[in-house]
Formats: sequence, structure tokens, C-alpha cells
Amino acid sequence: MSEFPEGFLWGGATAANQLEGGYQEGGRGLSIADALPGGKDRFKIVSQPDFDWTIDTDKYTYPNHEGIDFYHHYKEDIALFAEMGFKCYRFSIAWSRIFPNGDETQPNEAGLKFYDDVIDECLANNIEPVITISHYELPLNLAKRYGGWKNRYLIEFYETFARTILTRYASKVKYWMTFNEINSAAHFPVMGQGLVPSTGANDKKNVFQAWHNQFVASAKAVKIAHELRDDIQVGCMILYATSYAYDSNPVNQLANLQHNQDFNFFCADVQVRGAYPTYTKRLLAEYNLTFDDLETTDGDLALLQQYPVDYIGFSYYMSSAVETTGSVTDTVAGNLMGGVKNPFLKASDWGWQIDPTGLRIALNELYDRYQKPLFVVENGLGAIDKPDKNFYVEDDYRIDYLKQHIEAMAGAIDDGVDLMGYTPWGCIDLVSASTGEMSKRYGFIYVDLDDQGHGTLARYPKKSFYWYQDVIKHNGLTKK
Repeated sequence: MSEFPEGFLWGGATAANQLEGGYQEGGRGLSIADALPGGKDRFKIVSQPDFDWTIDTDKYTYPNHEGIDFYHHYKEDIALFAEMGFKCYRFSIAWSRIFPNGDETQPNEAGLKFYDDVIDECLANNIEPVITISHYELPLNLAKRYGGWKNRYLIEFYETFARTILTRYASKVKYWMTFNEINSAAHFPVMGQGLVPSTGANDKKNVFQAWHNQFVASAKAVKIAHELRDDIQVGCMILYATSYAYDSNPVNQLANLQHNQDFNFFCADVQVRGAYPTYTKRLLAEYNLTFDDLETTDGDLALLQQYPVDYIGFSYYMSSAVETTGSVTDTVAGNLMGGVKNPFLKASDWGWQIDPTGLRIALNELYDRYQKPLFVVENGLGAIDKPDKNFYVEDDYRIDYLKQHIEAMAGAIDDGVDLMGYTPWGCIDLVSASTGEMSKRYGFIYVDLDDQGHGTLARYPKKSFYWYQDVIKHNGLTKK
């Protein structure tokens, strides 16, 4: 139906904290993800005023500790990715595997060696690594001792971490991203900023301060990377949820405009354009804040201007609708954020509204705004898969979802959008970030593991595995 540009980066995406396991092996320290209980109530638990990052195995389960044991299965998994024909594989480096407490000056060599091996295995299979430096896995010590990203000390610690891994791997890895879904802290700062209510998550001043510190840290990473390799590409990564006014009421239209500014664009504006946008004043005023309330320096602002990111990576799962008059009461869930129900859309098993046209809109909105290459680094359908006796999953629902979103990307390319690649989320089943479940599956590969941690961990290609293999082989969808 449509052929994609030559060199298009087809692949898949994962995060260390959701699949690696080996959480106490190879000198690895604890991360905030290790302290997040499993189950649908995980966000409710960490939102309690008394939550203090204590790991209580008598009370909760912690599926992130084992993940799917990629730590010991990475060769097998990368071989399966290669069988699908992956051109790239997006993964993250667990900060606490390199600096167990996050504030050391010398790295853990065993941790570095593990990623040497993962990167080399990718390259041996002609798969380009795409590395996220920080993906919801802040070292637990930095959250407990320093209070998370609201503390300016974390800029220094991140710079040390980024310099260490960039220096080690830059000659082999061209594509990087600095922070996963950095704007998600607008709704839930625990994973992206390491903030919980007991350390100030409910005070928006802390959230904006944490963002500023992350913006500066990101710029420092770009600077380091560009000094190491001329053609290196360092992107930001945002959670993008195309947003519509519920109706033509001008009140809802204005509210939607401001919602887009505040959520979809704010973090990208700073990281891509290199300066705080003009609407920052209005946004801060909504929380009785001014820019002077934040701890910043002239050197910070100069750094942001001098070292913007090279491309925009983003996740896209669903869209949202904005209604402010109170006339609509039906609501739906979403990726860390919900909203009013859009009557024109169907939803997934977890209530996320499915909107492939919204992806084409997102690509056009982002490219029109920034004129920098785009990379869809997360997209997929979380669903309950029911394997047969041979562990084969006929996931036509997933194929249909992905097919529609690939068609939307093809449309955006025809619109003139510069799109680098596509890495569907959870290309192999892993622990869900939103619910801590294995039963919420995204992958092309079924992993025999349930929500209670029972199973053989054996890997089995799903029907979508062979479908995606064909998509990559033909550099796009075929007419059959």
C-alpha cells in the first residue's frame, strides 16, 4: 500500500526495568521501578501520603524484579528480533546497573560489560541500537536520599552517568534519547522524576523544578554526545496524545489549545527549540508560580539554547478529548492520563481509545511545529492474549491495530513529514509499566509467565511476529 523511505528504522522497543530482571546481579543497585508494587493498584499505592519507597514483599509482589529475565535471555531475544528483520532495537540502560546508588564517581564495570554484550549482539545481527539513557529507572538512592529530580545535584549525577555510557558506546551507537516520556510528570511524577507525595510530588513547583533540572541534564548529554561523534543523533522523548476539543464550543477549543501547549508541547518546546515558550508564564501562573520561583541560572538557559536535541522521539497509544463545561460525564482511561469519552472511537481491553488517524495528526502537528525528524518509538496494543496448547497466539486484533497505525504513518510521510523509524512498544511481552502485569501484553513474542510470576519463561512467536516480519521485508504494508 505504501513503501517507506529507504533506510527506515523498523524495530521494537523495551525498557530495562520492565524486562531485564537480574535486579541484584552483576553489581546492580535498586531502582525506583524495583519499589513499585505489581498490580492494577500500583499507582494508587505510590500516591498514598505515607509511601516512602519501602519494598514490602510480605504485602506486595514486585514483578519488575524478574521481568522476563532478558538479563540471561538477551541472545535468544535479539535472535528473534533479527528473525523478524529488525533494523533497530530501542532499549534503555539501567542507571543503577552502571552506578548502583546513582551518586558514585566510578562505574560498575560488570554493568558496562553487560551492555557491551547486548550492543555487540545487536550489531552482530545487523540491528542498530537505539538507547534511552533514562527510562523510568532512577536509582532508588537518588529518590530516597536526594528527593528525586527536584534536587539540582541530580544534574551532576546524570551528567556522570551519560558521559560514562556515551564515552563507552558512542562509537557503536548512533541513536540516543535522554529521558523517556519526560512530560508524563504532568500527571504522574513518580516514574519520570522520582517524586512521591512524601517528597513533594503534589507541589507543582517541585515538578517544574525537576523538569528544569532534566532539561539542563539533557542539554549536557547532547553536548557530550556531539563532542564524541559528529553524526550522533540525540533525541528527546515525549508522551504524545493527540487532543481534540470535544465540540466546537470556543471555550473547549481554547481549553484544548492550552492543554496541547501544557502537555504535548511544553517539554519538547524547551528541548527542541532551546528556550522556554512564551506561554510558560500562563502555565506557571495556573499554579500560583512564576519563573523566578524556580532555581535556574543564566548558564542553564545558555546551555539549553546551545544544545537542543536532534530529533523528537515520542510514544503514541491513544488520543484524548477536552471538555470543560461539565456537560459530558463519560470518562475513559489512558496512558497515565484519561479524559472524556470520544464517541467516535473504540477502546482497548484497558480502556485506551484507539485512534490511528490521531497518529497522522500527531506527526503533522509535531513536524509543522519543529521541522526536525520524528521517530515513533512507542506504539502498540495492550491486550489479553490467549495462547493455544502450543502457546501460539492468533492476535489479529494486534495486527489490525498496528496496520492502521502504519497506514497513518504512511499518510504522514505523504504529507511531507520526515519520519525516521517505528519501534512498536513491548516487541516482546514484558511487565506493564502502568499496571505491573504480565497479562497486559504488547509483544510479537509470547513469554510464558503470568501475573504471579509462574511460567517457564519460554518464548513463542505470535501471528503478529510473522506479519511484522513481512512488513519489514517489504519496507511497508503490502496489498495482500
